[in-house]
Amino acid sequence: MKNKTGRYSGYIRPIQTLLDLIIINLLILVCMRSAMSNIGYHSIVSVFWLIISYYSGYYEVYRYSKGFQILGKLLKQFFFISLITFAYVGFKYKYVTADEIGFYILCSFISVGFLKFSIFFLLKKYRILYGGNHRNVIIVGNGKNVDELIDFFSNNPDYGYNLNHVFDLKKNKKTELGECKNYVIEHKIDEIYASISTLTNREINNLIHFSDNNLKTIKFLPDSKNTFLRNLAVEYYDYIPIISLRTIPLDKEVNKRLKRVFDLVFSLVIIICLLSWLTPIIALLILIESKGPIFFKQKRNGLNYEEFYCYKFRSMHLNPIADLEQVQKNDPRITKIGKFIRKTSIDELPQFFNVLLGDMSVVGPRPHMVSHTEMYAKSVDKFMVRHFIKPGITGLAQTNGFRGEVETEKDIINRVKYDIFYLENWSLLLDIKIIFATVVNAIRGEKKAY
Repeated sequence: MKNKTGRYSGYIRPIQTLLDLIIINLLILVCMRSAMSNIGYHSIVSVFWLIISYYSGYYEVYRYSKGFQILGKLLKQFFFISLITFAYVGFKYKYVTADEIGFYILCSFISVGFLKFSIFFLLKKYRILYGGNHRNVIIVGNGKNVDELIDFFSNNPDYGYNLNHVFDLKKNKKTELGECKNYVIEHKIDEIYASISTLTNREINNLIHFSDNNLKTIKFLPDSKNTFLRNLAVEYYDYIPIISLRTIPLDKEVNKRLKRVFDLVFSLVIIICLLSWLTPIIALLILIESKGPIFFKQKRNGLNYEEFYCYKFRSMHLNPIADLEQVQKNDPRITKIGKFIRKTSIDELPQFFNVLLGDMSVVGPRPHMVSHTEMYAKSVDKFMVRHFIKPGITGLAQTNGFRGEVETEKDIINRVKYDIFYLENWSLLLDIKIIFATVVNAIRGEKKAY
């Protein structure tokens, strides 16, 4: 059996844990009354910090982790630490004020957060500049997914993956697989990425056995270009393992309620602080230029494929094909004010009333007009999966360049791909990130915003 070859330092997490404990304990001396600096509270906050971090996965930050995921872990960690602190103070030190506790929590959050993100980004720089903290990897197989992974490794040196070799198995599969195993041992490869579509079940099992017996990590690429990322869930019926193809976080009642509360609060803020004064101005400009209603409503498909009326500021002249034909670039139906409000996405703002009514969410898959939904449902694989959750005013697909007119089949396929990723990986922080990206894109202006 071979020993595990060098991947990364095993001291990073222990050192970070120690530094975090030092920070939160030192700040007790700085921010709290002297009575709080006693062995009892220092012990409690340290022990609970370790327990909470273990169960929340606070230190499970990987080279491919996203910034908003790290922020989510940080917020979760300090939420529970805040509860522990308030409970302890309330039980033992009733004269300590909430302001003092809040100041301590805020300082701790900023200091620990600064340390956590500093380590994360310094490691990225370290991998780029010095080639340290790296993993040697190879790819086995061929196809589009393999090409994309090669590009990913090549274009993202900050992740620290050194792609040593690609065994495409195009010439002599049996010979190349043998060479692959020898290569892994001789060049101290850490991870093997294998394309399922290129290998038989027997070859896959053989690679798994080889990896296990030599303490190598093996990961697999999806078996088809149409197979989107899934969160497979394993449940047990007695002792029988049952695999579900996907887990949807918003199926959990607590997540559903959390998203709904966020939607209500956010939509009320927009309606009261923005639409209350902006609507009369937009309404006046619409009426000056063309006759017709201020608002345009259109039937669209939402949660569980149910139809609802989606509201927008009217941006076109009245026409009989509004519910049939999608807007195109330089569309003659669009008014002058309509061109402006579409470019800035102001025309979408009345949909916050849809959110308030419960038909839509602030973030989710964009709903299509009924006629297009029926068309795409027949021609685009997995298109209907989008309807497992509420549609949104904005979505992950829209912030990644797939908004507006569907010009090619690639546009709708990628839109569905992002929508499925969103519903399988939803979090409140992801919603906030998408909202922020939407605002930035609206200010910058987008090519397909017409």
